[in-house]
Amino acid sequence: MTSFSQRLEAFSANPEALSGIGRGVEREALRITPQGTLSAAHHPDALGSALTHKWITTDFAEQLLEFITPVSHSVPEMLNQLQDIHRFTYRALGEESLWPLSMPCYVGEEDDITLAQYGSSNVGRMKTLYRQGLKHRYGSVMQIISGVHFNFSFSDSFWQQLFGDQTPYARQESVSEAYFGLIRNYYRFGWMIPYLFGASPALCGSFINKAATNLPFETVGNGTCYLPYATSLRLSDLGYTNNAQSSLKIGFNGLEQYLQGVRAAIGTPSEDFARIGVKDENGFRQLNSNVLQIENELYAPIRPKRVTKSGEKPSEALERGGVEYIEVRSLDVNPFSPVGIDDYQVYFLDLFLTWSVLSESAPMTDCELQCWRQNWSKVVLEGRKPGLTLQIGCDGEQLTQAEWGRRVFADLSALAVVMDEAFGGDNYLRTCNELVTWFDEPEKTLSARMLKSILETESIGKVGLEIAKGNRELFAGGDYVTFSEQQFKDESEASVKRQQDVEQGDAISFEQYLAEYFGDSVSL
Repeated sequence: MTSFSQRLEAFSANPEALSGIGRGVEREALRITPQGTLSAAHHPDALGSALTHKWITTDFAEQLLEFITPVSHSVPEMLNQLQDIHRFTYRALGEESLWPLSMPCYVGEEDDITLAQYGSSNVGRMKTLYRQGLKHRYGSVMQIISGVHFNFSFSDSFWQQLFGDQTPYARQESVSEAYFGLIRNYYRFGWMIPYLFGASPALCGSFINKAATNLPFETVGNGTCYLPYATSLRLSDLGYTNNAQSSLKIGFNGLEQYLQGVRAAIGTPSEDFARIGVKDENGFRQLNSNVLQIENELYAPIRPKRVTKSGEKPSEALERGGVEYIEVRSLDVNPFSPVGIDDYQVYFLDLFLTWSVLSESAPMTDCELQCWRQNWSKVVLEGRKPGLTLQIGCDGEQLTQAEWGRRVFADLSALAVVMDEAFGGDNYLRTCNELVTWFDEPEKTLSARMLKSILETESIGKVGLEIAKGNRELFAGGDYVTFSEQQFKDESEASVKRQQDVEQGDAISFEQYLAEYFGDSVSL
């Protein structure tokens, strides 16, 4: 078995093979009023169609925007694209702003959260109905927690350096296998992401009132709840967890095992969700009553992905062409960046994901799957607690997370030297040298800095609103860097036309559309 150091040595002789990384960001953000409450307005007309716009859409709710950058091979370019999308959006929001935190702003009633609307087409109605199902299953407030997703892929030259000449089929198999090796190492050591970059140690009391929890929250001010050592409550059982999914055994030892697990989950009936009912006298209540309505309902901190063709399910795309890229889903919104993510985070993710694919990655047993879940749970709830220990693997070493962190960063620093040679400059080594100090100085982490501000003001609402106002002022001025105002206006207009074309192209009923989409896998 080839070791990390051996593989790194090979890339050291050909560092340019590392330089073709593809990246993209998806950032979610709630629209808020000047008073810091949830907006009651529908998706702004100036932002075009949420169904078909290339860069600006909605997630669960009308008030929950999602910004999507194109694939880029340059970190500054990607972040500039994200800034441009924010700049255009802010100028279309009128008096509204964007909530800069992962956990929601004050929410009075769940009915204040309006399900995202995508028009009258079959595909648009299905997207809204899927969200209707999520509302019935988990409650709306859980679904407006915001995050940042980071899409990442290696270049053909990277795979050529790693595997040499192969037939197209063998290359596809090797790439998928390598990405699943990355995923396994991500589960083993990815808790470093919420430790370093988790930014949700506290939340508004209005959220607690709508979520069942036994967590021992402390309170400050008029209803702000927090855990003193928490890093990312967004990733805790309080946030993105589906108890019905806890019994699913979806493995990551290869594409076939993963697809079998996902498809079994989609086809597994749920007694709890059956009680909701699929239809009543007012129409559909959810897509179906299985553990997962569709594949997107599988909550995971990382996903293997491939761009889908029209009408193709994600699992079908993976089966057709193998893994094309991975989606990192464990990033909180960074409140200290006006676009929710900064260059330090991106350079770290480049390093960590490259290290994860170059390092040995043994298959994971059910026991180890449980082990990583325990490690992540510890870190998201008490990651900054002095002396916190983690065990990697069922029979593995037990060290403090700072010791584990320094051990991984020793490899990351060696990799950073080669990546700086590939990309030019010193961004990767500079990032390593800074972030490794955060294990011995937890007060530098985003969660510690965020909690300090909240405790000083005694209100998460005040902190969030102050940041939102500053971001609003920032984006009110300044120039576009990669896009132009006219490009955004043209895309908004074109997206409306594309939605109209989709609606006019429907030739079957909604019921028939759903029946054909699900085939024999579910009963409607």
